[in-house]
Amino acid sequence: MAEPTDERGSTGTTAGGPGRVLVAVYGIFTLAAGARAAVQLATRFSEAPVAYLLSAFAAVVYGVATVALARGRWRLALAACSVELAGVLAVGTLSLLDRAAFPDETVWSVYGQGYLFIPLVLPVIGLLWLRRSRPGARA
Repeated sequence: MAEPTDERGSTGTTAGGPGRVLVAVYGIFTLAAGARAAVQLATRFSEAPVAYLLSAFAAVVYGVATVALARGRWRLALAACSVELAGVLAVGTLSLLDRAAFPDETVWSVYGQGYLFIPLVLPVIGLLWLRRSRPGARA
């Protein structure tokens, strides 16, 4: 059975095209942030517990966004991308204002500088994708 399309011929899903790329990037960031946090928490937790726990939290948020986008769970994806954007803005700002509070980097430190600022751009792209593909969206 073919997927329903809107007036623009868009399926509004992440089954192919740019939507699939978005899910793939979120999946990569889930693995990257999760692996980084796991190593940091297991080997150096006492050095910067807040930073490492924030990296773990980022990995969870990326994971939720990945699954929600892949499964078409629009509201959950919207919540995950919104939390992600708020997190990267808050942590990015705090990491610039109070460097002593972040003795080691998180995924979201300095707005994701260590990840080429992709953590800052990714939720914006995700939110734009969701706006475009939300149920009942018009061109």
